[in-house]
Amino acid sequence: MIHSGPVTPPPLTDLPIRALTPDDLRHCADLSQDRGWPREDHKWGLLLTAGTGYGVDAPDGQGLAAACVVTSYGDTLDKPDLAAIGMVLVADRFARQGLGRRLMQYVCDDVLAGVPLTLHATPYGRPLYEELGFDTTGRAEMLRGAFVPDPRRAATGVPVRPATGEDLPGIVRLDTEVFGTDRTHMITRLPAFTDRLLVAEDASGALIGYAALWPNMETHVVGPLIARDTATAQALVTALAASTERPLRTDIDVRHEELVSWLKERGLQSLAFNAVMTRDIPGLPGDWTRRWAPLTVAAG
Repeated sequence: MIHSGPVTPPPLTDLPIRALTPDDLRHCADLSQDRGWPREDHKWGLLLTAGTGYGVDAPDGQGLAAACVVTSYGDTLDKPDLAAIGMVLVADRFARQGLGRRLMQYVCDDVLAGVPLTLHATPYGRPLYEELGFDTTGRAEMLRGAFVPDPRRAATGVPVRPATGEDLPGIVRLDTEVFGTDRTHMITRLPAFTDRLLVAEDASGALIGYAALWPNMETHVVGPLIARDTATAQALVTALAASTERPLRTDIDVRHEELVSWLKERGLQSLAFNAVMTRDIPGLPGDWTRRWAPLTVAAG
């Protein structure tokens, strides 16, 4: 009789990578929780429908071993102008075994070969992304806290109002101009995804900004935040904050120093800094002076 030893499982990096679907939402949220992140079911739902998730099934049969999401932008999603990578996660029990690198290499070099890429990187993830050809081209500051209204806004604030269905074409046009590429498939989901969607207009009725507020666990996230100037951004944030009792959270481009300082004066505190990284493009397209906060850093 021939006795064989225990079967050696294949390396994690040999496991197949597959596209995720909205049916994988629970496993994605479980993966977030496993790594100490909030579950963020609501955000995962948006990312898995507006974008494409990629993941590796755990060899022990317990959900996902790794996952990430790609959100593509442009007129033709088969050949996007820009793709954002986010929610890159590896289950704790499979960490530090090359699985995250393998997943990122597959997404960047196989799925998205030749496509300009962007992502927001934590200090922990930044070295890997640099090895994969990403350069740091910006920085965002994550802020969170209970918003204290500014009494000066009542006298000097820009008028804002709730967006209606008739505003969506104008919002899409403004967003495309500021963001630098078309993301209609994301913006048209905002009315259903957000709890509040506001627009700002000038005296002639021209659209000069818009902003949304969406629920994320115990907070409300401010994003996207698109505005002509600091005063418009402040007016939009103030109006959004007035509609919720939850703490606010947002990620502001650090070049907007006046808004960052104002938000801190209003009660928000700095939580972290993320590097804005790009590959095959010198920086994000569009007009950064009017782009204040993303919808979510996971979607660029």
